[in-house]
Amino acid sequence: MTATERPLSRGVITRYAVGSLGTGGFATLPGLVLVFYMTDTLGVTALVAGLVVTAAKVWDVVIDPWIGEHSDRTLARTGSRRTWMRVGALALPLGFVLTFAVPTGLGSAASGVWVFLAFLATATAFSLFQVPYIALPAELTRDYDARTRLLSWRVVVLSLAILLFGAGGPALRRMGGDDEAVGYLVMAVVAGLVIGAGMLVAVTTAPRGVPGAPAPRAGIRSAYAEGIGALRRSGPFRALLATFVLQGLATGVMLAGANYVAVWVLHSEDALTLLFVALIAPAVFCAPVWARISARIGKERSFRWASLLFALAALSLLGMVWAPGAWVYLPVALAGAAYAGMQTLPMAMLPDVISHDARVHGEGRAGSFGGIWTAGETAGMALGATVLSLVLAMTGYLESSGSTVLEQPTAAVAGIAVSFSALPAVLVFLSLVPLARYRLGRDDVEADAASAAAPSAGPPAPTDGAPTDPAPSDPEPVNDSQETA
Repeated sequence: MTATERPLSRGVITRYAVGSLGTGGFATLPGLVLVFYMTDTLGVTALVAGLVVTAAKVWDVVIDPWIGEHSDRTLARTGSRRTWMRVGALALPLGFVLTFAVPTGLGSAASGVWVFLAFLATATAFSLFQVPYIALPAELTRDYDARTRLLSWRVVVLSLAILLFGAGGPALRRMGGDDEAVGYLVMAVVAGLVIGAGMLVAVTTAPRGVPGAPAPRAGIRSAYAEGIGALRRSGPFRALLATFVLQGLATGVMLAGANYVAVWVLHSEDALTLLFVALIAPAVFCAPVWARISARIGKERSFRWASLLFALAALSLLGMVWAPGAWVYLPVALAGAAYAGMQTLPMAMLPDVISHDARVHGEGRAGSFGGIWTAGETAGMALGATVLSLVLAMTGYLESSGSTVLEQPTAAVAGIAVSFSALPAVLVFLSLVPLARYRLGRDDVEADAASAAAPSAGPPAPTDGAPTDPAPSDPEPVNDSQETA
């Protein structure tokens, strides 16, 4: 499906952005509190807690390409991606509540199994929404800068959601008083309802189309073949995905470690709220700024500068090992300003990659790209919690149950600080290596848009979202070396 010719309206931009209340909430709360919930409330060991979260996320990685391919087939059959998105939005709140509703009296092993199964169902519901949601920008507009504008406002709402859930989640948790289990349940109910509502609003931006010819049924093997095919034939996609996964791993480690930093390095649970305010408040204001910068120097160069700023800011936080204090909020704020660009720019580059692939190889594969992208993002964030749990295990972190108070070893506290600073910095520096191989610029994207709008490419897609015939694949590919890399 090609993007519509009609300029993006404020209503579409707003409703699409509101969907990030859901994606931001789901990305933030489990990464922030789930491992901590299991280690410090349920008495699950740090290593097992990390493996529980990772195993559920691995399932997401497995099913995301299948969801993406079937989303494309649903689009071909019905003219819309709404069905999958709606099912995920309705199912996720229930699974989220169950994740934090572990019955009292269960042993640590049984509690771990409960959390695993409930979080597995929650992650599946999230993927049903997220994969087609990621595919939509390529179908909403062809314009190079309009895509950045669309995604920059999504990142503004995403940043607000991270702030809302990152700061508000622990506050809701404390409403349970001394009973931490009740506090976590209150947090899950409120957060689940907000997440589901935001997702349902975003569903309305998916174009309503005219049903087309029934698509042939395909098995899971063909779904993976389509996703792997997208990776093999698109050099820009490989470069962008590798960069984003490494950066997702970096932010995943920091997100999972924030609670530990607040409690064991800064010695205040209130510090968690302050860390999130310092990180996210600059991101709210800087996402539109990165959109303006990219309009001047291009998305890929802007992305590189944002990544460098984030890595340097994170590295400076290593000083917490020797001198923890309020000074840490300044480099965290710089990282937040950079984080806005690290979210806006790659997500705005993804529809460019999809459109270029459509011109060169034929259309109808946005869902497959979205499935692989979501799988990579999920893997990066999930492995962040796993890496943190490994660091905690290696440095001798002591688990506790209920309100038991422990004194952590010096090595464990140092490991927490390193996981929040030097480790993410190294990962982001490494992400610049694949980013250097991304060479799909403004001229290439504008050529793709002109080709799609030309008479030889067939009639433009109707604004009601009806699918059109694939564009011919005879145009000469741009950046041959990149396509065959």
